[in-house]
Amino acid sequence: MLAIFRKEINQFFSSPIAYIIMAVFLTAVGLMLWVFPDTSLLDAGYADLSAFFSLTPYVLLFLVPAITMRTIADEVRSGTLEWVLTKPVSRWGVVGGKFLACWLLVLITLLPTLLYYLTLYQLGSPVGNIDSAGVFGAYTGLLLLAGVFVAIGLWASSLNDNQVVAFVLGVFLCFLLFVGLGAIASLPILGSAGYYVGYFALDEQYRALGRGLIDSRNVIYLLSLMAFFLWLTVNRLNR
Repeated sequence: MLAIFRKEINQFFSSPIAYIIMAVFLTAVGLMLWVFPDTSLLDAGYADLSAFFSLTPYVLLFLVPAITMRTIADEVRSGTLEWVLTKPVSRWGVVGGKFLACWLLVLITLLPTLLYYLTLYQLGSPVGNIDSAGVFGAYTGLLLLAGVFVAIGLWASSLNDNQVVAFVLGVFLCFLLFVGLGAIASLPILGSAGYYVGYFALDEQYRALGRGLIDSRNVIYLLSLMAFFLWLTVNRLNR
C-alpha cells in the first residue's frame, strides 16, 4: 500500500494537476468568501465561518471527482493497471494506497483555509469571539465528507477507462448522496419514512458534525460509507 501511496503522490506533484486543483479551489472559495458581496465574511458583521462550510462541500463535489477520475481509469486505458496487479500487493493495498493519496491531496488543499479561521479569530470583538468548537467540528465533518467523495470517485473511476465519464459519474453520485437523498426525504409521499431517508443523506451527517459536538454515530456512518465504496472498487478490480 505504501508503494502505491508514494507513486500516486509523486504523480500528483510531478505534474501540474495538484497545483491547478489547489489554485482553482482556493481561488473559488476565496472569491466567494472575501469578494462576492452576497457571501462575503467581511459584510456579515460577526465572526462566523458558516458560509465557508456551507459552500465548500459544493466545490468539493466537482473538485474531488476531478482528482480521482484518472486514478484507475487512466491505468486501465494505458494498460499499467495489469502490471500493478501483478506486483506483490493486494487489491486492497492498491485501492487503499490510491485512496489515501487522493484524500491527502484534499487535506493539503484545505490546510490554507485555516487562515480564514485565524483571520476571523483576530477580527472578532473581543479577539477570539468565534465558535472554535463548531469550526473544528465542521472541519472534521469536511474531511470525512471529502473521504466519502474520494471513495465514490475511485469507484466511478474503476467502472470504465474514460476519465470524462468517471468524472461525470463521480459528480452525479456525490451530488445524489449529498443533496439528492435530502430532497427525496422531503417528498410528502414518504411520510414518516422521510426522516430515516434524510438521516442517511450526507448533508445531514455533515451538518450534525458542524454543530461542534462530534457524535460517534456520524463518524462511524461516514467511515462505513467510505469502506463500502472502497469495497465496491476492490470488487470491481477482482472482476
